[in-house]
Amino acid sequence: MADAKIRLFVEHPLATGNSVPVDRDQANYLFNVMRLGVGAHILLFNGVDGEFLAEVADAGKRRGILAVKDQTKPLQMPPDLWLLFAPIKKARTDFIVEKAAEMGAARILPVTTRYTNSDRVRRDKLQAHAMEAAEQCGGTYVPEVAEIAKLGAVLDTWPADRQMMFCDEARVGAAETLATATKGKWAILIGPEGGFSDEERERLHAMPQTTPISLGPRILRADTAAVAALTVWQQALGDWQ
Repeated sequence: MADAKIRLFVEHPLATGNSVPVDRDQANYLFNVMRLGVGAHILLFNGVDGEFLAEVADAGKRRGILAVKDQTKPLQMPPDLWLLFAPIKKARTDFIVEKAAEMGAARILPVTTRYTNSDRVRRDKLQAHAMEAAEQCGGTYVPEVAEIAKLGAVLDTWPADRQMMFCDEARVGAAETLATATKGKWAILIGPEGGFSDEERERLHAMPQTTPISLGPRILRADTAAVAALTVWQQALGDWQ
């Protein structure tokens, strides 16, 4: 492969022979910050067509053109896994989204619960973090970040065929695992720093799709719990096997 050290997400069709325009922000990054010039190579992906090698055909201060060459990776879809989490402080919320993208979540859903202490999030900013994480980790798919919604409203329309791994902090040290779970459509639910209310917990336990599990003998911070839960699920049911 040519000496391509930069991966870039673009919102344009990718196929050998296509030309991809570079917008102002991308041009600044590629040609001013990274000092790339005509003839330099870049890896491109758009979340649909896989990854392609491209060559800089035009490099201006505010625009550019990339000539698409050969495909270097096919589209690699993650497992059909959603991550639901209650937003926390901004930096830690950003961390959860980044790690979810890196670790193979297909969709990310911020939800508000009774004890959520931060219900103001910028979906566009979180989507950008997911995109940047995919650029860095070599992924060819960028998970969708949904608009924030109330947990109750999400559960009201929960798909009958999607199972849920409910990380219940009230079961710290319990033996519940995914040992008897089956593969398919799944979601992981991580609660807020204040935990779930009794009403929320009762509703979740009553759902036939729910599998409550423990994440060990200690109560984890929400961002730590998200990474731990994704790891547990991927090793048991995902594409890490």
